[in-house]
Amino acid sequence: MNEAENLTQHRKGLSSQFHGYTFEFLLEKALWIKELDTLLIADLHFGKAAHFRKSGIPIPEPIHDLDLIRLRRLHDHYQPAQTYFLGDLFHSDWNEQWTFLNHFLQGIDGTKFHLVKGNHDVLSPAAYLQSTLTIHESPLEFGPFLLSHEPLGVVPDGKLNICGHIHPGIRLVGRARQSLILPCFFQSETQLLLPAFGNFTGLARVRPSAQDKVWAIADEKIIPVLSGTSIG
Repeated sequence: MNEAENLTQHRKGLSSQFHGYTFEFLLEKALWIKELDTLLIADLHFGKAAHFRKSGIPIPEPIHDLDLIRLRRLHDHYQPAQTYFLGDLFHSDWNEQWTFLNHFLQGIDGTKFHLVKGNHDVLSPAAYLQSTLTIHESPLEFGPFLLSHEPLGVVPDGKLNICGHIHPGIRLVGRARQSLILPCFFQSETQLLLPAFGNFTGLARVRPSAQDKVWAIADEKIIPVLSGTSIG
């Protein structure tokens, strides 16, 4: 079975609780909140390959195909009422992939799509008005959660800031001292950082304290990372 065929099957992740809400951390690098019937996705960076080609770097467009397969699979499985993209949905200036992405999203029935704008979401106001997205220029309060692209400097008591931007990764070290860096969900007292959803993105290594929680994303499972497992 090739990778694209394997992606047609949803693979269940791990769950956690926050003030009575259930988080499901997904292998697809997205977050499902059951009680809100909502899917959260950060840092897709769609169209980045075309942006690089405009600069003379020959990145092939199929690098984004797996992102769309995962998006379709998630929506077929969960059928969310709402999907929030937490910034950097589309990478930089307009190119033809913006039209392609909008047609793709319009083909997903029953879901209302939102974009909480990030630093790479720099298209013209007209482009966003003609899209299927509801646009949020500023961080958004959603139940006990504050949705933003970049981590917020101040989070009120009782709230959790769910955000992206960082592209968090955690370094794991094996018994033979071999190591690898995996994308992860990273939760502190006030924030939950989502991994970058896009296939064509990098990682920024996080260094958790003893109070933080980390869930690393491997090929076939999500691994809760215990304090001391990672080496910064």
